[in-house]
Amino acid sequence: MEMAPWVTESGVTVFSPFEANTDYFAADKSFMLNFRVADLDAMIVQLKSADIEVSHESEMEGIGRFARIHDPEGNAIELWEPAS
Repeated sequence: MEMAPWVTESGVTVFSPFEANTDYFAADKSFMLNFRVADLDAMIVQLKSADIEVSHESEMEGIGRFARIHDPEGNAIELWEPAS
């Protein structure tokens, strides 16, 4: 059964499984949340001012910029500022 994607004002929400052997996040974790943000630089400043470690800052041409934080249980949370 096909279903329409979950679309909000800011874009499509996607739930996308990774291969079991992915190296995109820790092998002992089974998922990672990815949140769309409007201003990654401002978000990083806010996080660092709250003593939250920010890592994996990167950019993918045509896709956008990314950074990663972790929740208290060590689960990765990726922040994504889409390319404009």
